[in-house]
Amino acid sequence: MTQGGAAAAPVTVVLPTIGRPELVRSCLESLAGCEPRAGEILVVDSSPGDDVADVVAGFAGAGARRIGCRTPGLGSAFNLGLQEARHEIVLLTNDDCTVEPSWVERGLRHASRDPNTIVTGRVRPQGDPAVVPSTNDDPVAREYSRQVAFVLYTQSMALHRTALLEFGGFDGRIQPAAEDNDLSYRWLRDGRRIRYEPDFVVWHHDWRSREQLERLYVGYGIGQGMVYGKHLRRGDIVVAWYLAGAVATGLRGLLARAIRRRRASHADPRVGFLRGLPVGLVRGWRAGRESSWT
Repeated sequence: MTQGGAAAAPVTVVLPTIGRPELVRSCLESLAGCEPRAGEILVVDSSPGDDVADVVAGFAGAGARRIGCRTPGLGSAFNLGLQEARHEIVLLTNDDCTVEPSWVERGLRHASRDPNTIVTGRVRPQGDPAVVPSTNDDPVAREYSRQVAFVLYTQSMALHRTALLEFGGFDGRIQPAAEDNDLSYRWLRDGRRIRYEPDFVVWHHDWRSREQLERLYVGYGIGQGMVYGKHLRRGDIVVAWYLAGAVATGLRGLLARAIRRRRASHADPRVGFLRGLPVGLVRGWRAGRESSWT
C-alpha cells in the first residue's frame, strides 16, 4: 500500500546498477515518493560487494528487492529484470536518475494503450546541461513507425514484458552502451511503434568528473559502433547512412577542437564518440555473424 491507503500500481520498475549505492538511494527515494508507487522495484545489481544490497533493503517497504546479475552490460541486466518481473507492464530507468512523482502513473497509463508499442519519456538534465549525457527535453509528443530512428532512452521507458521478451529483448552483448539504440533500430525496422511522451519525466543527474565523461563518451562510441557493425555485417545498408552521419559529427568535433587550440571547458561527446567508434565497428562486425545475435 502507498501512503494514504492507495493501492500500488500493477507495474514493475527495473533499475540496473553497479557499485553506485548513493545514486541508487536517491533513485529509490524518488520511486518511493511516486503516487501511486510501483508494485515492485527490481534493483538488478552487478556490484561485487553488499553496499547496494544494504541500500535496497531499506526500501523493502516500497516494494524494492535486489537481484544479483553476474552477466555484464545494461542490456543483460534489463533482460534479467524483465524475466523476473511479476507484472506485465514494466518501467525502466537508470540509477543516476530520479523520477517525477507522476512517473509511475504516467508510464502505466501510456503503456496500457498498446502492448506492441514501447513508450519512451522525457529525460531532463539535473545540473549543468552541458555535462549531463543522454537527455531529451523535447516538449512535443511524437510517434515513430515505418521509419528507422534511435529514439529510445532506457532512463525512462514503459513497455509490455511479454512483447519485448518474445521479440528477443535487449542485445546484451552490445556494451558498454547503445543497447537502447540497437533495440530502437530493430523494433522500428520490424514495423513496430515507439511513442515519445514528454509528461513521462525523469531527471538525469550531473555527477561525473570530466575524465569520467570522456570515458563515457568513448564507451558510447564503442557501443554505437557495435550497433553499426552488427547490422552492416548482416547486409543492412540503411544503417550505413547513420554511420556516415556519426563520422561526420565526430570530425566536426575534432575540427572545432583544432580551431580552439585549447582544451574546452567541457568534454566533447563528439570527439569521444569518434574515438570509440572504430573499436565498436570491429567488435560488432565480428560478432554480427553469430546466429544468436538478435
